[in-house]
Amino acid sequence: MTRPYLGYGLGLRKEHYQAVIDTRPGVDWFEILTENYLVEGGKPLHYLDRIAAEYPVVMHGVSMNIGSIDPLDFEYLERVRELARRVGAAWISDHLCWTGVNGLNLHDLLPLPYTEEALEHVCSRVEQVQDFMDRPFLLENPSSYISYAESTIPEWEFLSEVTRRTGCHLLLDINNVYVSAYNHDFDPLAYLAGVPSGHVWQYHLAGHLNNVSHIVDTHDQPIIDDVWALYAEAVRRFGPVSTMIERDDNIPPLEELLAELERARDIAEPLLEAGGRRLQA
Repeated sequence: MTRPYLGYGLGLRKEHYQAVIDTRPGVDWFEILTENYLVEGGKPLHYLDRIAAEYPVVMHGVSMNIGSIDPLDFEYLERVRELARRVGAAWISDHLCWTGVNGLNLHDLLPLPYTEEALEHVCSRVEQVQDFMDRPFLLENPSSYISYAESTIPEWEFLSEVTRRTGCHLLLDINNVYVSAYNHDFDPLAYLAGVPSGHVWQYHLAGHLNNVSHIVDTHDQPIIDDVWALYAEAVRRFGPVSTMIERDDNIPPLEELLAELERARDIAEPLLEAGGRRLQA
């Protein structure tokens, strides 16, 4: 499948619903947090319906629990599929992680051991999700703070092998690459070099909290210069990929996020034009 290109987007947050409707900002698309809209009616769906009628939408979830040993929750997946149909989502994504076991949701994105056994398990579950959904599925690389002694496969190779075996695609979170590289002392450029370019369908750009000894992926700060520089390297390697700004806390006025999004355009567009690979959203 040819990689679709949506352009430059924002994560849709409730603080900006009315501003988006009133001002029709120059955003190419929006990403929604799936679990915020798995409800019957209410204001979130009311605003989402209005915005989805004007802008392309993709869905990003935190509860698929793709790495857990619990059975996949097909009741949850059915609700996700119905929401995707309602808003015409271009694709659905979730994280390479586990979020709970024995039916207990820990409300965190927990890392996996990168082993052959885990790889086979994740691939089996990704294939089940793809068979169930009626649109493309993307996996996001996590940010992490611990690693397992049992791990034998670098994260980027693990993700690459998941895409090779299942045909799924990648949501490459540039900030997460930077955070994990800092926390685990590896080269973020090696991560980019190890990812198959044709399977990268989306970028996340976000801010974080640097505690010197480690970085926490807080999504509540502006994007730092080093992450912007890593984004530029990703654009050089992967070409035109749908890009978005992700802010989950300390939500600023919409204008501040639009300024960050314009910086993403200013970085990417000259690089794409120089490489002869610019596409129109």
